[in-house]
Amino acid sequence: MVTTINDDMFTAEVIQNPYQYYGQLRDEDPVHWNELYELWVITRHDDLVWLTRNNEQFSNQVMANDPRPAYPAILESDTELYDYTRNYQSKMFIQYDRPEHLEMRKVIHAYFTPKSMEEWRPLVKSATKELLDAAEARGDGVDLMSDLAVPLPVLVIAEMMGVPEEERHHIRMLAEKLLSIGRGEPDRLRQLSDGMRGMDEYVIPMVEERMKKPQDDFISVLANGEKAGVFTREQVLVNTSLLLLAGHETTINLICNGTLAFMENRDQWELLKEDPQGVMVRATEEALRYDAPVKSITRIAAEDVEMRGKRIKKDDRIRWIISSANRDPDKFENADTMDISR
Repeated sequence: MVTTINDDMFTAEVIQNPYQYYGQLRDEDPVHWNELYELWVITRHDDLVWLTRNNEQFSNQVMANDPRPAYPAILESDTELYDYTRNYQSKMFIQYDRPEHLEMRKVIHAYFTPKSMEEWRPLVKSATKELLDAAEARGDGVDLMSDLAVPLPVLVIAEMMGVPEEERHHIRMLAEKLLSIGRGEPDRLRQLSDGMRGMDEYVIPMVEERMKKPQDDFISVLANGEKAGVFTREQVLVNTSLLLLAGHETTINLICNGTLAFMENRDQWELLKEDPQGVMVRATEEALRYDAPVKSITRIAAEDVEMRGKRIKKDDRIRWIISSANRDPDKFENADTMDISR
């Protein structure tokens, strides 16, 4: 039986339980035209894989090329802020298509090789232990989000940026403002734009210094990219913000969503405790699948495309739903069940 689909994807009910809503879309209308927000919503696993493999037809340059208003709606008085934040985000390397994207990615990837990331393991482990020990020492219980999930990524990212320890509280404040990018409140752009401007003000002197005296940190990598002509100064500043935003938000979500998933699936928690070293990687992968830290990705059609008998027109908005694809029963057996032995 086909039921009416509510196109408001940002109601409290959908936010609370997205899997039921997007599961309905996946079953009944996997390539769905959302009239309310004027975009295509794609929900099946094989369709998302096809979209990623045909990147030339689906552009990353949403912020630069989408003239339509923000969704969910913002305050009418904040239209100028939307123009500012949209222009700002359009300078992130993830908002570029090939060949520019590949050139930018080469510069950034040099800092994030597996070998380089392994060198951060001791810091992450010691920081995690210190944060949890401090929470336990208070004696009033542990709030996983405020005691670990929020401060941990800020601490690590600040170290990557070369931020002095005494200034990390300022970076944490800016990070919290930047997180407004994922919120739906009508006034969200006020906090977001404050965070963007604050990051620029803070990072500009650091970039100037790294241009003259490079160090072993992420800002120096971006500064070297500017010297090589890959980045402009504005792009260096914006992609520093991207590191803080993307690394912060995704880590918070994975820690909290993953912990909640284990709390609600105690049998899987017991399996993890039996052999943490042996199943750690699979457990993390399953946590990422079961309740993904990033729920969706936006694109804009670079040309007319047909999917499942629907015609997506050039410049149409597209939102592909990762959390729905990760629960697609055509791809995963018992897709709604957490199973770290997959």
